Amino acid sequence: MGFERVIMEVQKTALYNYHKNLGAKFVSFAGYEMPIQYKDGIVKEHISTRTYAGFFDVSHMGQFFLEGDETLAIALEKIIPSDLQSLKLNHSKYSFLLNSEGGIIDDLIITKTPKGFCIILNAACKDNDVKQISQILDTKHKYFLDNNLSLIAVQGPKAVEILEKLIHGVAKLKFMTGDYFKFEDESLYITRSGYTGEDGFEISIPNLKVEKLIKFLNENKVHPVGLGARDTLRLEAGLCLYGHDLNEKINPIEANLKWAIAKRRREEGGFNGWEKIKDLITNGSEKKRVGILPEGRIIARENTKVFSDTGEEIGLITSGTFGPSVNAPVAMGYVNKDFAEVGTKIQLEVRGKKHGGKVSELPFFKKSYVK
Repeated sequence: MGFERVIMEVQKTALYNYHKNLGAKFVSFAGYEMPIQYKDGIVKEHISTRTYAGFFDVSHMGQFFLEGDETLAIALEKIIPSDLQSLKLNHSKYSFLLNSEGGIIDDLIITKTPKGFCIILNAACKDNDVKQISQILDTKHKYFLDNNLSLIAVQGPKAVEILEKLIHGVAKLKFMTGDYFKFEDESLYITRSGYTGEDGFEISIPNLKVEKLIKFLNENKVHPVGLGARDTLRLEAGLCLYGHDLNEKINPIEANLKWAIAKRRREEGGFNGWEKIKDLITNGSEKKRVGILPEGRIIARENTKVFSDTGEEIGLITSGTFGPSVNAPVAMGYVNKDFAEVGTKIQLEVRGKKHGGKVSELPFFKKSYVK
């Protein structure tokens, strides 16, 4: 009997050829061929998003739709610690899926829709997420990943002015709210959200219409931004990247994300890992996610060891880069609770040598959301 070699096909978004024609540099990311940068480079893409607007093809992420009656919210609350029963129509919440120990299976955005909920899932986690969620649903609840939709994020101070020209009414949306809008005789769902720290929108649009949307953005000098600048933007804004700053061994309290657990849920519980999380809320966690500013121009990247000023190993960097908007290296990581106070001096081991740094407030760059 012979051996059969199984080759996993790399997936592409509906805009793959568009990216290719612009000369994008691609990387394999979560099973997709994705643009990491374009000809102008990461820094220019980053600055143009902060000063004008940029758009991001984030269609590799999962758009997961759930339909059902009021029992759907009750079921989802077993694994998601938001107050979904009180979530208003067309309002969104940042939250996570939790395992039995309170560890983060994935972080996500969940929105209340007329038929139930839509959850935006991280690309690398979406198949497992669907499996985890489906296990707690009732047979009367319907669910599906919609692969016929693209997801485009338009971010930056000019995003609202530009998008309002094309889709009238988006300017009325507030941060973390959404609604249906008409475009090219199609119904689009648009939320005022994003992951850059800038004002902006995420647009769920049929694959067949996405290039027309992109053409309009290009005509208004909104240029594409790759995964490279998306990472520098989110890190400056103090936002976590799953698989780096968050994973199944890290819980929301350690990650400094207690605010994303609804007050009612913190008091009543009833979700995965509640007993452990309740104990951590009461007694504190042994480590904490903090911002870190290296001294000088040294960049402390992921897995850089963190030491106290006296040489004791106290933590690890989980994200680190150069922040173009702050014109300095920035990083996030987890340190022992005794060294988590802002201003604490630390040492960072980069290429075998110790370099100075300090614990910093997050975010590094002030967010510009419209509330």
